Amino acid sequence: MKLSVIIVNWNSRDHLQRCLTSLEHHVRFPLHEVIVIDSGSQDGCGAMLAREFPAVRFLQSPENLGFGRANNAAARCATGTHLLLLNPDTELVDDAVTRLVAAARELESVGAIGGRLLQPDGTVQTSCVQALPTVWNQFLDAEWLRRLTPRARLWGIAALGAEGSDPVEVEAVSGACVLIERQRFEEVGGFTDSFFMYGEDLDLCHKLRAEGWRNYHVPSARIVHYGGGSSSRAPSGFSTVQMRESVHHFFQLRHGRAMALAYRVTTAVAACCRLALIGPLLPLGRRVVTHGTESWVKWAVILRWSLGLRPAPYPAAPAAVSA
Repeated sequence: MKLSVIIVNWNSRDHLQRCLTSLEHHVRFPLHEVIVIDSGSQDGCGAMLAREFPAVRFLQSPENLGFGRANNAAARCATGTHLLLLNPDTELVDDAVTRLVAAARELESVGAIGGRLLQPDGTVQTSCVQALPTVWNQFLDAEWLRRLTPRARLWGIAALGAEGSDPVEVEAVSGACVLIERQRFEEVGGFTDSFFMYGEDLDLCHKLRAEGWRNYHVPSARIVHYGGGSSSRAPSGFSTVQMRESVHHFFQLRHGRAMALAYRVTTAVAACCRLALIGPLLPLGRRVVTHGTESWVKWAVILRWSLGLRPAPYPAAPAAVSA
């Protein structure tokens, strides 16, 4: 196995530095190559790499390609047999990569393999495994409900409570850390280019399952994921809208316009319900409603999007990538 590590950078130079340092400290076998592609941020990461990580192959895109297209561009330049796709705001814990590689060697009919993503305080990020989107699980999605019924198939997170360290088959893994055979990645067309940010990892896992491959979660492969390293620098409301737009696009691509319309309608209903619950409690302050004002603004933005009053930001046109 020849492992090509691919990292997409967008205004995350400091995170990227820590990510690469963790690769050096915790990967105990020679990596075939490490490729960093900067997606139009021009944050000086190229100079930092030349100074501190000269062995890293650097690609510069003049435009923001989005997460999926940037990974695809780097994958076309990769020469390894397997790809390890990492977010720049991740740090490896111990021998996480070794455990992912071991799973890829031992398991049959493998599609995508993901590790256990941790918050900086060591708690598990439930988003590291997911169920593929349905209108029903999107309508009911709420943190308190997932905590109340963690083993429900609706959420697809039962693997997080599984005992032991053996790989567990799941519907989808997070794009923050994915190990996949390069040939397999190419056979399904990589990430779908029409996704700009969010949702492309779910779509990739859907395509792999449709071709008969199995996606796995490896509990013993632990990776700290700081999260929001790039999206936190985006315009206000960008992430909130883009997440819904990406799920809507997934329904359009994989289930048709009728299902996409049903998702938009049920999202509007869910937003109205949330606003109706939050609104009367706002005067009571944070002791009653934690993040009350922020929650109100968030669901107001979601309602506007579901009614077509706030379109999602559209990606830039494809751009050339230079080494």
